[in-house]
Amino acid sequence: MTSFKHVILLNLACLAVFLCLTSFFPPSFQIALLKYQGGGDWYANPTSLPNLVKFFNRNLSANINEDIATVDAGSSDVVNYPFIHMTGHGNVVFSDQELQNLRKYLIAGGFLHIDDNYGMDKFIRPQLKKMFPELELLELPFNHPVYHQKYNFPNGLPKIHEHDAKAPQGFGLIYEGRLVVFYTYECDLGDGWEDPSVHGDSEVTRLKALQMGANILQYVFTTK
Repeated sequence: MTSFKHVILLNLACLAVFLCLTSFFPPSFQIALLKYQGGGDWYANPTSLPNLVKFFNRNLSANINEDIATVDAGSSDVVNYPFIHMTGHGNVVFSDQELQNLRKYLIAGGFLHIDDNYGMDKFIRPQLKKMFPELELLELPFNHPVYHQKYNFPNGLPKIHEHDAKAPQGFGLIYEGRLVVFYTYECDLGDGWEDPSVHGDSEVTRLKALQMGANILQYVFTTK
């Protein structure tokens, strides 16, 4: 049976080539939203990922499928998506099987972006520790490549929404030298990707959020 690692690496290799092509080619790759248990609203920000993909395609000459998949944390289908996004305001619970499934996916070459929509932090940190007990969730320095792809963010994450007057922070789990989880905190990045009518953010604020999101996608798809 083909392993998680072989499938994910093949997907990523094909995607790296695909991103060099023009939009003449039909969509071949999808990103996915992670569905999890615990009562948190994993389905928050329904317009955010479609808008991000449209922005990414338009500004980086890519053609990623604009239909966003939903994948359960315990499903073997995670292997089909080189990039998985997770968000919410509240509780997060992973079973032992889900933790092992996600760990296996990430070690094999997958990537998880977690965006705290305000209220997730105290729940997601213990789950990440269970997933990778040997790793520490570290704040990424401002010179990390994720902040310096097509768009330059010399001061790290942009601040999209104000909650506790805290600076936005980007944390990462790094496995054998590779960033496998990027956790955006006190930022509300996904809110900035939503339709303008949802939060009433200015175009300047939305543009910063979309540019940072495009950086994350570009980093994942080209830095492997």
